[in-house]
Amino acid sequence: MPPVSEHMSGNLLTVTAATTVGEAAKEMDERGVGAVLVLEDGRLHGVFTERDVLRAVARGQVGGATVGDFMTPHPETIEPDDTTEHAAVLMIHGGFRHLPVVEGGSVLGILSIRDLMRAVLDDAAPRGV
Repeated sequence: MPPVSEHMSGNLLTVTAATTVGEAAKEMDERGVGAVLVLEDGRLHGVFTERDVLRAVARGQVGGATVGDFMTPHPETIEPDDTTEHAAVLMIHGGFRHLPVVEGGSVLGILSIRDLMRAVLDDAAPRGV
């Protein structure tokens, strides 16, 4: 299996825990991403996803809520040299769709379940094409 570094996205959207849910959701929409990394002093502090936006909306708390109110703090991470198979196992067993890629405390990227599907289906073409 290829390493995570071959399939992760390095074009990261980052926010702080003090960013409002609305601001984060707007940036996620503009960039077309389903997750942002929450950094504090350059270190990974959490992950905020589209599911978190949905929870805030469902609770009627979008107005003054911050990313820190809804993010997953201290998320599971993976290293760039780990295999995509290991990443898939972590995601399936952990029930999440985004995995920060970290090396030596520095955030290098993020791997999504979509990235893993692309890796698996890279050589496959749709039927009938």
